[in-house]
Amino acid sequence: MDYEILKTGMEELSLPVGEEILTKFGIYFDLLEERNKVMNLTAISGEADVSKLHFLDSLALTGHVDFSGKKVIDVGSGAGFPGLPLKIAVPDMSLTMLDSLGKRVDFLNEVCSAAGISDAVAVHARAEEAGTKKEFREKYDFALSRAVARLNILCELCLPLVRPGGKFLAMKSTGTEDEINEANNAVKLLGGRIEGVYDYTVPVSDVIHRVIVIIKQTETPARYPRRFAKISKEPLR
Repeated sequence: MDYEILKTGMEELSLPVGEEILTKFGIYFDLLEERNKVMNLTAISGEADVSKLHFLDSLALTGHVDFSGKKVIDVGSGAGFPGLPLKIAVPDMSLTMLDSLGKRVDFLNEVCSAAGISDAVAVHARAEEAGTKKEFREKYDFALSRAVARLNILCELCLPLVRPGGKFLAMKSTGTEDEINEANNAVKLLGGRIEGVYDYTVPVSDVIHRVIVIIKQTETPARYPRRFAKISKEPLR
């Protein structure tokens, strides 16, 4: 674990850096590297790259919203990004990590247990199914996703989970203007409005990424989300 990179980046983001927080990141990194050998959790490995392109990239979201005391759901969490690094750095937020693969869910819960991370749970469920259940639907201040699906599809999966007044943060690469324009109508149909598109430089690197912030203005119509086969075949436009 490259603690110097992580510490420098967190200071750049004006995040508190203490021994307890760094220890939790170290445990997370060690388990990620170990399990990645047999589970293929991420294509990114090594102390420097994980510190920058996973941990600090996730933490960069703190420059756009305040997670303190908020209820957050990470959709398609995979190896835990961006939700788990945010939870470590902002311990008073509540985190649900949603993933469709049981082995990834087990890994995430293992990290939380080993690192002593409380008020964080990984749930084995598909986003389109969770969005129809009362324990998840419109219960979160923020939904996050770093998934590779196009934005109009992500919006149908994520916005039903956000309460009116909350926000969905979609992490993307730069140069996604066409994708954003394509999603405009879907955002409106689902009760949202694109609040802003922000490009940022990942701390301690020259990598530029993008976050699209969508505010939930009204409740999502009950017919959404649809079945995933329908979402994929006929995405909202």
